[in-house]
Amino acid sequence: MLKIDMHTHIIPKKLPNWTEKFGYGDFIHLIHNSDRTADMMQGGNFFRRIEENSWNEKQRITEYEKFNTQVQVVCTIPVLFSYWANPKDCLELSKFLNDHIAALIQEYPKNYIGLATIPMQDSEVAIKELERAKSIGHVGIQIGSNINDENLSEDKFFPIFEACDRLGMAVLIHPWQMMGFESMEKYWLPWLVGMPAETSRAACSIIFGGILERLPNLRICFSHAGGSFLPTIGRIEHGFNSRPDLVAIDNPINPRDYLGKFWVDCITHDIDALKYILELQGSKRVCLGSDYPFPLGDLDIGKFITESNLDQKVIEDIFSNSTLEWLNLDAKLFDWDIFTLNALK
Repeated sequence: MLKIDMHTHIIPKKLPNWTEKFGYGDFIHLIHNSDRTADMMQGGNFFRRIEENSWNEKQRITEYEKFNTQVQVVCTIPVLFSYWANPKDCLELSKFLNDHIAALIQEYPKNYIGLATIPMQDSEVAIKELERAKSIGHVGIQIGSNINDENLSEDKFFPIFEACDRLGMAVLIHPWQMMGFESMEKYWLPWLVGMPAETSRAACSIIFGGILERLPNLRICFSHAGGSFLPTIGRIEHGFNSRPDLVAIDNPINPRDYLGKFWVDCITHDIDALKYILELQGSKRVCLGSDYPFPLGDLDIGKFITESNLDQKVIEDIFSNSTLEWLNLDAKLFDWDIFTLNALK
């Protein structure tokens, strides 16, 4: 069975020190350690320690073989989005990251698929890099759940979504700059509470802002199983119905009507939660995703799905069919022969 993990993050082994080069800001750079780890530095401050599988493409392939997974969709780590930066500086950073992934997918076309990052803070600059990213092999983009604390429904961002639709580029929306971060740092709450809320914020903005109504062929996927959006769709729909004067001001369509018109990944860590999401979305709109290589991800790459009592056709949809449809790709591109796939079952 073909398995595609459509939600993974990668970083180049070496990053320029953009803070020194540009003379401002808390850009990310790496300090490598003797134990094959690296410290992500945010300007002059420690952000996170990462393992070698964050950049070593051969190690990643070997690790994925242990979970019978052949293909990874790779995108940058969201903290590198740098939407707060001067657009021309963010463009330089984006090009560096996009070129790194483009080289990777060119060298390992059967193992990697690329999603680019673009300077969302300037739509004109973003669209030019979007077009360039497509030309060097990317099939979509990853963007943040908000852009400098502005919702994705803001008019300034619509030309970017319009360009994605025109170019046939898929969109992965990932939480970042979580709301309430500074007031709830204890207990890892920005990741446990803030991330699901941010993803729901993005989904509500996209739907209430009418973006899917205006661009019905736009292929959007919300990470982390859509965050808290799907589990709270009843509350969201009730708010739409009870206070249309506050909710339905830009789009009169019930938000529930959009279920199954976007994709989500399967990162629930709970089979019952996944079954509920499958009921709402259908198996053609739920993709295998892990958030590899980070500890909050599903680092067994869908093991809880394999061990479940889900129908085999549903599992096949999650493991590859839904992702292929989201990215508008053909499984034949990866050319995994039937004998290899049977051996990996």
